[in-house]
Amino acid sequence: MVGKPLVIGITGGSGSGKTTVSRELVRRLANEESSAILLQQDSYYKDQSEKPMSERIQTNYDHPDSFETDLFVSDLRRLMRHEAIDKPIYDYANHTRSKEYERVEPSDVIIVDGVLLFNDERVRGLLDMKIFVDTDDDIRFLRRLERDIEERGRTVRGVIDQYLATVKPMYHQFVEPTKRYANIIVPEGGENLVAIDMLTNQAKAILKENH
Repeated sequence: MVGKPLVIGITGGSGSGKTTVSRELVRRLANEESSAILLQQDSYYKDQSEKPMSERIQTNYDHPDSFETDLFVSDLRRLMRHEAIDKPIYDYANHTRSKEYERVEPSDVIIVDGVLLFNDERVRGLLDMKIFVDTDDDIRFLRRLERDIEERGRTVRGVIDQYLATVKPMYHQFVEPTKRYANIIVPEGGENLVAIDMLTNQAKAILKENH
């Protein structure tokens, strides 16, 4: 591993397909010539173990204050210095941080994704490429509904109530306005193979320059 890692930031609303894009880029950029990892902002939700469950379930996960951004920035900077980190793991069923951590080794390409990734100026300043995945509200809602039921043990009513109370208004207040910081806007997320091809080629060109 030589030189500064390439740091790619990918944001967009919940269910936009940003994680699909992120994982596909990791798959394409991890090869014999370079290594690639994915660091997700979702891992850095604040620990809530001191709160009773009645308070935890009221957490607005779509507000910038729900993240431990200082730790996220610190870990990202360490990876950029070619240092390993112990990434937090969030326990969605219990609405708090797990006691377990995941060891993440440094890499040539660091892809970071999250709904509120571009809200913090410090994070934006670390990104070489800033990508906004722009997907229709209805599609995003249906994807979130399916994910939260299958992966996070939520009920249909619970997902709908959360979407209307916090997800949709927070998207328009905090996420959509950060589109102006993006270098590239990708419509329709992981289904947009033309855009993913373009991003892959751009990343490879930058890597070649850096090394």
